[in-house]
Amino acid sequence: MRILITGASGFVGRSLAARLREQHDVVGFDIRPPAIEVPSVIGRLDAPQDLDQLDQYAFDAVVHLAGVTGGCSERDGMLINVEGARALMRYLVDRGCKKFVLASSTAVVGSQNLRFRPSNLPFSDEAPCHDRDGYGFSKYLMEQVAYYYHRQCEDIDVIALRPASIHADGALPALRQVGPLCEWAIGKITIIALSDAIEAFTLATEAPLKPGVRVMNLAPPQAWVRDPVADILRNWYGNDVDTSYFEQPGRERASLYDVRKIERELGFVARVCPRPTDCAV
Repeated sequence: MRILITGASGFVGRSLAARLREQHDVVGFDIRPPAIEVPSVIGRLDAPQDLDQLDQYAFDAVVHLAGVTGGCSERDGMLINVEGARALMRYLVDRGCKKFVLASSTAVVGSQNLRFRPSNLPFSDEAPCHDRDGYGFSKYLMEQVAYYYHRQCEDIDVIALRPASIHADGALPALRQVGPLCEWAIGKITIIALSDAIEAFTLATEAPLKPGVRVMNLAPPQAWVRDPVADILRNWYGNDVDTSYFEQPGRERASLYDVRKIERELGFVARVCPRPTDCAV
């Protein structure tokens, strides 16, 4: 396959490009040259003349990683994450590309904000957007862009992965314990290693075409915690949150995100998880 990777010079993009180029023709697109040797186009997604530089290629698939990250302004989230995705999909749909793998975020649910209170835990793959800060909302709107284009072109295959906070395998944070509530609190106990993220994006890209839009949580089956999840949540939210799921035997440190769909659809299960010996007893 010939695969376009946007954000190819970024933390995830350069590792994914290195993985995919082993079996495929990879082309990078970013505002900076990629860190590895693949054909590349330098430009912005919101600039039609920059996208037109891709006319020399016919793409079978795209992995869309480019965008601003958590903590961005509302304006940047709309202009880059939403309009960037719209412009890219419009360009590629019009040129016959059928496979789209999009980097959404677990932050869609609204977990950045201190006022956020989770409900219906664990979060389903298509848990609704309750974001107050702009970033999660922009990723939700990106998913809606995908549904919009699928209504126009029903034979495209879109997989929108909602990854947890991605960390380098050699720089994983310490397991979280009971402590004060902070911004991104749920994100701090929902961690995925870079190697696992690359595996999931690879599986999504190489999966057989299946027309439709599929949204999938991308996280380990366990929370990144030392203490039981229920204790951490009660300390943060008091009685505002139902912790009963995490009080069942075997689920004391389960992920806050339901990850059964990505295992069922792609065969993905994260390999980097906390060890039982690291957890409090």
